[in-house]
Amino acid sequence: MITLDGVMQAPGGPEEDTSGGFAYGGWTVPYVDDFTGKIMFEQMGHPFDLLLGKRTYDIWAPYWPNHNEAGNFIGNGINKATKYVAADVPFTPVWEKTIVLEGDVAEAVKKLKEGSGIEIQVHGSGNLIQTLLKHDLVDALWLKIFPITLGPGKRLFAEGVIPAAFKLIDSKVSPTGVIFANYERAGSVKTGSFD
Repeated sequence: MITLDGVMQAPGGPEEDTSGGFAYGGWTVPYVDDFTGKIMFEQMGHPFDLLLGKRTYDIWAPYWPNHNEAGNFIGNGINKATKYVAADVPFTPVWEKTIVLEGDVAEAVKKLKEGSGIEIQVHGSGNLIQTLLKHDLVDALWLKIFPITLGPGKRLFAEGVIPAAFKLIDSKVSPTGVIFANYERAGSVKTGSFD
């Protein structure tokens, strides 16, 4: 979930992530509708695992275990998923099915990608995403681009971005103006051409 100017910080609520003095938390709420719910079901209504940064884990761990009721496909999916957490410091997980990634995060993610084949999704986790982009570990982007600008805030494409080509595989626009654009990795960028 990003704004037109690329901000991804605290989309769900005012107190979600106020780091850096961010004061615009909850910016997605006015745009969420049944159309958005349908897209989210397509993306999260099947088995998947999660790769999360520590800050996102700390925000989600007290919330999602308490939202596992019947019919809540997002809560059910998140709670059933194995949660791989990239953390700078050791910690004891409080949420079931949590595995702390130790050592070099990029190497740990490479090993995960060689594993069972279950889809690994990343939500939030802005710092972790920078690491994944820097080490060319992103296979797909499912962007939800909201029709607002915020100015300050954590950005999806920040200091970790390397030249990379992506192919648009699906796009839709909600009645509230949210653009859903799904991209797959499509090679690298070489001296003005894509391969």
